[in-house]
Amino acid sequence: MGSHSPPKIPVVDFSQENLKPGSSSWSATCKDVLVALEEFGCFIAVYDKVPSELQNKLFSALEELFDLPTETKMQNAHSKPYHGYVGQHSGLPLHESMGIDNATTLEGIQSFANLMWPAGNDRFCEITHEFSKIALELDHLVIKMIFESYGVGKYYDSHLEPMSYLLRVLKHKAPKVKEPNLGFARHTDKSFITVLYQNQVKGLEVETKDGEWISLELSPSTFAVIAGDALVAWSNGRLHSPYHKVMMSGSEERYSLGLFQFSSGMIQIPEELGDDEHPLQFKSFDHLGLLRFFHTEEGQKSKSLIKSYCGIQPEKV
Repeated sequence: MGSHSPPKIPVVDFSQENLKPGSSSWSATCKDVLVALEEFGCFIAVYDKVPSELQNKLFSALEELFDLPTETKMQNAHSKPYHGYVGQHSGLPLHESMGIDNATTLEGIQSFANLMWPAGNDRFCEITHEFSKIALELDHLVIKMIFESYGVGKYYDSHLEPMSYLLRVLKHKAPKVKEPNLGFARHTDKSFITVLYQNQVKGLEVETKDGEWISLELSPSTFAVIAGDALVAWSNGRLHSPYHKVMMSGSEERYSLGLFQFSSGMIQIPEELGDDEHPLQFKSFDHLGLLRFFHTEEGQKSKSLIKSYCGIQPEKV
């Protein structure tokens, strides 16, 4: 490949009618998903399940939410790291986000909405719940494909049992001329997998293994699917968790929603994924413990968070 053609993030089509386990289109899509996650740690999923009416309602509901007073939004506190309000940060003046825990359940969304609107907000709950269900379907499809591709499909159901879902809703303001255009700093996700949807304002950039940054072109019929650090350990290092960031330009605000999959228990590394060619690199680990470790000085300093946390030979910091 010539130096002038930057690599492209793979696009995987999930909108085929007959995408059923066992079909030829299923096998082909599984292969595309695996290649993309091994090489880039992410891909763009064509998943045309969010009708335009829902898109409009969704983004106007987010505008209404972020227009609430800062002290109201700050009530979105949480004992789990990175599950609550993030904003008013001098280093990230353009970023503001909130977390809706258990966002695939109506009860989880209602308990968030009741904090924001003491009288409740049924419209917000209905719209957000409808969106969460669509993102969850895609999340489950991708995970089923990963498990089946590695020959460990029998663990799929037991993997999902302890999973909970965090929906982070994010707003990135348009930069003023003098402001830096960094919307959110370079990071990897700590989730198992992340499914991200946004309005028409782009900004998401992903770093390749070669250190090149690629801007993701997302449309209303596509999602970005990103592998988290927990998936790297589960796959015994086969899959890649990419660094990504948000860079803002132009005069429009960017609204996005990310559905993050976290286990409330231990994540087991399937023994089938360790063999002579791939000796086991990671121990089973407590997923919330990974989030807490990220908060420590050691976690902040480590070159590879997941290796430092549950690698069989932790790297020296």
